[in-house]
Amino acid sequence: MFGALYGDILGSYYEVHCTKDYNFDFLPDSSFTDDSVLIAAVCKAILNNDEEVSWHSLQKRALEYAGQYKQYYSYYPNAGFGNMFSEWARSETYKRVKSYGNGAAMRAVPIGYAYNSIKQVMLQAKASCLYTHKNSEAIRGAQAVAVSVFLARSGQTKEEIKRLIEKKFKYNLSKSISEIRGNYVFNSRASYSVPSAIIAFLQSGDYESAVRNAISLGGDADTEACIAGGIAEAFYKEIPEHIIAFCDRKIDYTLKKIVKDFEERYK
Repeated sequence: MFGALYGDILGSYYEVHCTKDYNFDFLPDSSFTDDSVLIAAVCKAILNNDEEVSWHSLQKRALEYAGQYKQYYSYYPNAGFGNMFSEWARSETYKRVKSYGNGAAMRAVPIGYAYNSIKQVMLQAKASCLYTHKNSEAIRGAQAVAVSVFLARSGQTKEEIKRLIEKKFKYNLSKSISEIRGNYVFNSRASYSVPSAIIAFLQSGDYESAVRNAISLGGDADTEACIAGGIAEAFYKEIPEHIIAFCDRKIDYTLKKIVKDFEERYK
């Protein structure tokens, strides 16, 4: 789980100062962003209620996720949230927003750890989207990330993960990182950024190279590294000590406590 937060932190500076350099520096003014905050919100929603859902209870479950998003936004309103999400989170209603952005995908990492079947992972991921990203593109991105984490932690090979994600979500995961990097730009649309983040993991050799692949694409660096890092930790089962030392002190205590509680129960 911390693999996703560390990816967010390492990529935070490069979200604004995009880089194509794989050997970028870890910079001291890096910080956690809304990605980490909403991952903690998903962790809290699951810790509060980890019962499996059906199609009949999907709406009720969606409201539980949405309640935590609003709560955690109120704790960290200056963490870099987008205008659309901020407006929704500050409102007194639970109107449905139809965003096609990658915000639903990056926060779906915990779902892949907490549930033990692809069917349930996909239902939970869909529920997590319904109030802020009620859009088929965003839902598909969230489901793809959650299923990738589930497969990675379950011992599937990269080729098996690639084959299943391509088949189920119709993503092309065969391009090389160098091929993508050439013309890549900042674009938070789920259909654009989620497949590249998964490719960053698939073409990595360890946790650090997955995060470096994602950030060096030169796009939405914190979110892409958050996704790639979350999947990579599930697959490689370890994070280098120098990354832990650099990132861990940058995470707010409340966020860290929620994620640690989640890991103790599900990892």
